[in-house]
Amino acid sequence: MAQWTSAMGSTQLARLLASQQARPSGTGTRRPPAYRALADGIRLLVLEGRVPVAARLPAERELAVALAVSRTTVAAAYEALRTEGFLESRRGAGSWTAVPAGNPLPARGLEPLPPEALGSMIDLGCAALPAPEPWLTRSVQGALEALPPYAHTHGDYPAGLPALREMLAERYTARGIPTMPEQIMVTTGAMGAIDAICHLFAGRGERIAVESPSYANILQLMREAGARLVPVAMAEGLQGWDMDRWRQVLRDAAPRLAYVVADFHNPTGALASEDQRRQLVEAARSAGTVLVVDETMSELSLEPELDMPRPVCGFDPAGSTVITVGSASKAFWAGMRIGWVRAAPDVIRSLVAARAYADLGTPVLEQLAVNWLLNTGGWEAAVDVRREQARENRDALVAAVRRELPGWEFEVPRGGLTLWVRTGGLSGSRLAEVGERVGVRVPSGPRFGVDGAFEGYVRLPFTVAGAVAEEAAVRLAAAARLVETGAGTGAEIAYPFVA
Repeated sequence: MAQWTSAMGSTQLARLLASQQARPSGTGTRRPPAYRALADGIRLLVLEGRVPVAARLPAERELAVALAVSRTTVAAAYEALRTEGFLESRRGAGSWTAVPAGNPLPARGLEPLPPEALGSMIDLGCAALPAPEPWLTRSVQGALEALPPYAHTHGDYPAGLPALREMLAERYTARGIPTMPEQIMVTTGAMGAIDAICHLFAGRGERIAVESPSYANILQLMREAGARLVPVAMAEGLQGWDMDRWRQVLRDAAPRLAYVVADFHNPTGALASEDQRRQLVEAARSAGTVLVVDETMSELSLEPELDMPRPVCGFDPAGSTVITVGSASKAFWAGMRIGWVRAAPDVIRSLVAARAYADLGTPVLEQLAVNWLLNTGGWEAAVDVRREQARENRDALVAAVRRELPGWEFEVPRGGLTLWVRTGGLSGSRLAEVGERVGVRVPSGPRFGVDGAFEGYVRLPFTVAGAVAEEAAVRLAAAARLVETGAGTGAEIAYPFVA
């Protein structure tokens, strides 16, 4: 019986491999044989999770045609991968990807580094900061004091604790968006919220329009749900959305859902203007597309004088087009797995009814902790601490990267937690691979795109400060030198691909 569980077409694999092509390096760059470069390219895709483990690869002849190389080149590359443990084959069943014994399975999203590795590795993979104390401890103590009445119930609240739903509704109302508790559902983080929305609105094969680039974990969630992702390029720099492209995609592709981050976009840091928000809501309404707006970064403005635009849901008074997702994970702490959905009451009822087949409800103690923060002013105090941390970290990281990597390009966002950096023509995937060897973990640009886009980028979050930020930039510079010379991976892409 075949050991593969999915299949990778030759055109798709060629496109992913083509995305790895980097600007030619200096004369010292070693140029490996074509088969070696091909084997390294496939190995890198497997290590990054962009080609799944146990995925059947195209036949040698088929891939050779797609790449415009000889069949001998592909056969030699497959043999090299088999020797290294990254490919298994069986006569009549084909060849499928694998990982050598003892290697961890590659992740397809962005997951935190295991705590045991933190001593030797600077982790720039996860855009999350330590808890803002003493507010975490105080909120948990407040939750414990409020817990006894709830302990006498079954503890399942599929829509969320009534007190927290009411408090969240009041906060939207205070922002100028009249909201009833019946329009709120509490979820297990923003990921839980978006997963529930996708399952309700977009079945397998449905189109979902997404910003390009977009948040890697959400893209992977949607892929695994069977969605057909339709990328919509962002405007240049920090200009937000390209509305001409959005109108064209919504008109031509008619996606069932569209997922956007209006406030300090992850990964670029862009802030959509009020006019862009109004236009996008109008375009989505005309196309019959449900607009899912992720507000997890909305409170992380790092410039005190910045006047924040009106929330996107403020341009949808009937509540028929916009579903808003919020979370405590970025503004407060990633370990506080509390998110929420704001939508029309009938949408909330449908989401709650569907939840019976998922997780039944969100942990009561954590809901009580967030409710304590919102009721006591602790939330605002904690967010102020978070903003100050992020601002200091951003400034330290920006200065360090500019000093150590002057050829890298980026614009400094006015909020959020991430820098989106153009790497001077180097492969982001190779920088990520070599970075782990020199002690810095950084996610490559293609994780934030669809079908291999953004190979020339990496995302750098504001999660380290001071001397650690400086050392992170030093290690990134070391990784960049290894990639430039071909010494880090043993190869640069040096053979023709056709996309």
